[in-house]
Amino acid sequence: MAANPITDALVLVTGAARGMGELYARRAVSAGARAVALWDIDEDAATALAADLARSGVGVRAYRVDVSRQEDIVAGLERVRTDFGSPDIVINNAGIVRGAPFWEHDPVRDIEGTMRVNTLAAMWLTREVLPDMIADASRPKRILNIASAAGTLANPNMSVYAASKWAMIGWSESVRLELAAHDYRHIAVTTFCPSYISTGMFEGARGPLLTPIMTPRRATKAAWNGMLRGTPMVLRPWTVKLSMALRGVLPTRAWDVVADRVFHVYSSMDEFTGRK
Repeated sequence: MAANPITDALVLVTGAARGMGELYARRAVSAGARAVALWDIDEDAATALAADLARSGVGVRAYRVDVSRQEDIVAGLERVRTDFGSPDIVINNAGIVRGAPFWEHDPVRDIEGTMRVNTLAAMWLTREVLPDMIADASRPKRILNIASAAGTLANPNMSVYAASKWAMIGWSESVRLELAAHDYRHIAVTTFCPSYISTGMFEGARGPLLTPIMTPRRATKAAWNGMLRGTPMVLRPWTVKLSMALRGVLPTRAWDVVADRVFHVYSSMDEFTGRK
């Protein structure tokens, strides 16, 4: 659709208090959004950001929402609807990472916690907002799902994180196809699959061959522009798509050798420490 999806839109961003979430919120304000809802478990940081962004005259409000809890999502969305109405743009940005061999993961904190935040939260929130988006075809709607290159290729010490992002990609793409099949073409779903980004979440990780660690600004710009255009999938940098292609044509053992000894994908998490 020719109309700018952001103009006069209500934008909801999860994990919005800092990092890429903050950058998405700032882009929404500068692009002419009517209002921006900031969801984060860190209420103080989200409130401070809301106060800063509200100086522009845009309606910005912070909400403490634990997206790992479906009941929090439902309650949070009700508060947003009371304050601003139903979201036109949803950016499923919240995420966590646990980097360790699978058998060292705590079943609840690490395994269930990662799946809840990285995958189920986006599903729960999108399920709540889609009926309103479908009913209102007067303007373009957008859903931006932040996945990862880890959802396209297996990697040691990322088993649970990779699983959450593989699930995110499969679900996101399926929803996109379902909306198109039912001719709800005013809604576009974009899945963003970046390699490592220097937000601190992947502190200590090393970029594979020809894959520099991206800055948050560069990553959010690519995802944002893809969302505006309604691009189905955005992969950054270009080596993510190359690796997917090679993995698709090479026998598994041959790909293991290339990924390990040539691209150094399999050792990229050896020095991972993560955000303290």
